Amino acid sequence: MGNTAVVVGGGIGGLAAAIGLRRVGWDVTVLERASTLDDAGAGISLAANGLRALDELGVGKAVRDASRGQYTGGTRTPEGRWLARMDGSALEEAVGTPIMGIPRATLHRLLRDALPAAALVTGAEVTSVERTGPGTVQVDCGATVLDADLVVAADGIGSKIRGRLFPDHPGPVHSGSTVLRALTEHAVDLRTDFELTWGRGAEFGHIALQDGRAEWHAVLNLPAGTRFADPLAELRRRFHTWHDPIPALLDATRPQAVLHHDVNELGTPLPSYVVGRIALLGDAAHAMTPNLGQGACQALEDAVTLAASLGADSTVEAALARYDAERLPRSRAIARAARQAGRMGQRLSHPLAVTLRNTAMRLTPSRLAIRMLLRHHAWTPPSLN
Repeated sequence: MGNTAVVVGGGIGGLAAAIGLRRVGWDVTVLERASTLDDAGAGISLAANGLRALDELGVGKAVRDASRGQYTGGTRTPEGRWLARMDGSALEEAVGTPIMGIPRATLHRLLRDALPAAALVTGAEVTSVERTGPGTVQVDCGATVLDADLVVAADGIGSKIRGRLFPDHPGPVHSGSTVLRALTEHAVDLRTDFELTWGRGAEFGHIALQDGRAEWHAVLNLPAGTRFADPLAELRRRFHTWHDPIPALLDATRPQAVLHHDVNELGTPLPSYVVGRIALLGDAAHAMTPNLGQGACQALEDAVTLAASLGADSTVEAALARYDAERLPRSRAIARAARQAGRMGQRLSHPLAVTLRNTAMRLTPSRLAIRMLLRHHAWTPPSLN
């Protein structure tokens, strides 16, 4: 088996794949199209499955040391009434760790630090990926052409490589929602580690970070492409009557810190994550809505599974077949569950439907809620040793 890989995309999934491949003896180059790594982004929650993947990659401790556990909080109405309480201690007892919150930029930095500086090439826009022989793939990024035994396409939801491999696939579609998010400029006085608040066709949530700041997000039912001249002012208008600390979180945010993206997903699943010696990973393979907080965790699972398969099988083809067989059904199921969670959560706008949903949540025992989470969080990674 050859052992030269090119990873296209320097996000969470691509960096994790590179770390995993190096741990099983591969020579890896990561090509990132951005010329400057400005670490844009807000915060991210990592569940037990993502943290276990990071442990197997050798960076779990560093990530935990930079994170804050989500022990308290839950889901509320705009008036502040609790619909469900979070029991982070019970979740920790069940799976060995609470959900952890970390700035996305910090996670990116910790993953990059686990790679040699020379392994990451920035400003590298991949223009073509072509099979040039029985066991060779050529990656062209303008000034540089690389030959590889394996290409990992981790180039995100808008993956050009996926488009070339599956030209008849419809690609990403709009979920019906848009999300605005930011990190607060300074520490905020919070009484909980994590909260979601569901109104009619709107959601506001926050996670508390280790340094006292918070990440917040607002999800709105809006057509694709909707933008605001002053996003922060628009959110203040929409959420000024919602319970504390929502107005305080917005007041602690600089206007230029607000990020605004449509929520898109791969509504039509791919038939496979592998074509020849090219493997799709993360959002390029199975972009999902964020309603379960599993997008990054699934990319991390992909990375460890791919590396373990290549470390265990005698041929690249056999390893990729194993990767496809293991990852496709699980990621599909979680994408479906995330879509359904959105439809029953923030997407609901009819008053009767919202009332029924809220009543059902208040009557659901906490142990049942934890059991539902375990379906996604209780994943054991394959060994890379």
